[in-house]
Amino acid sequence: MKKKEIVLSGIRPTGNLHLGNYFGAVKNFVKMQDMYECYFFIADYHSLTTHPKPEDLQGKVRQVLIEYLAAGLDPEKATIYLQSDLPETTELYLFLNMNAYLGELERVTTFKEKARKQPDNVNAGLLTYPTLMAADILIHRSTYVPVGKDQEQHLEMTRTFARRFNRMYKTDYFPIPRAFNFGDDLVKIPGLDGSGKMGKSEGEGNAVFLAEDPKSIRKKVMKAVTDSGPTEKNQKKPEPIENLFTIMKVVSEPGTVEYFDDQYNNMTIRYGDMKKQLADDIIKFTEPFREKVKEIAANQEYIDKVMKMGAEKARESGRNTVNDVREIIGFKRIH
Repeated sequence: MKKKEIVLSGIRPTGNLHLGNYFGAVKNFVKMQDMYECYFFIADYHSLTTHPKPEDLQGKVRQVLIEYLAAGLDPEKATIYLQSDLPETTELYLFLNMNAYLGELERVTTFKEKARKQPDNVNAGLLTYPTLMAADILIHRSTYVPVGKDQEQHLEMTRTFARRFNRMYKTDYFPIPRAFNFGDDLVKIPGLDGSGKMGKSEGEGNAVFLAEDPKSIRKKVMKAVTDSGPTEKNQKKPEPIENLFTIMKVVSEPGTVEYFDDQYNNMTIRYGDMKKQLADDIIKFTEPFREKVKEIAANQEYIDKVMKMGAEKARESGRNTVNDVREIIGFKRIH
């Protein structure tokens, strides 16, 4: 029987999952777990670059795990674990850091952006974020990584680190991981603030969360940025309007999108009507998540079981990799 290829991905526990996470990652995870050997982790180490409080971290980790499960991830099919339950990752991170260079880390776009946003907290973890991400991916010798557009550069660095390790130690131990996506393009869901991506850190009102209260969803969508309307027929949509249509394409019926698209092209669109429809469709789309989240959150025994099972499976894989890497580098194996 042919061994399944390995898929790895994770999400930072910086809050609840939103539509961007779902369409950019989790929806694919659910399909992948039937086709590949999958490792999905909650990146709690990564979240330390912003210095969360202990109680915040624990609560958010639990919430993200619940929402992963509510979105359809199955612990019997995939290995779902906490990054911090796999200490072998930090040892591989150390080895990779020894072969990562300051210049290449400083050139990373997300590092430059974060350094600009948090000038008083430009920590070493922020600088070496791509190395830790590489350790996450390479610890299971992953073949595929489903990444959003904003992570493509990090994946390219993982490929660089894997090739560099293989070259330095004259081995082909690490596979060179590739971006994986079910569509032609990597999916990017825009926010409601008129520009950029949907994200937890982009400010209040930008993201719509999977388990969000319908009243809150409606309020956010109705406040979404628009303009004064088209001034000529079939004109190009400005970014804020294109963003609303992009979200509508993933939650609404094709006929709904076509209706508002025609209205826009004919200069008869009423943004209030479009936003009301979009809010209704998002609420309908997210209803099953809200129900499932309530059900799982009430079952602590099940949550504990999932975490324990995931930690055991991840450690078996991680321990094997780190032992191999130690041997390749010249250290003794740990038994």
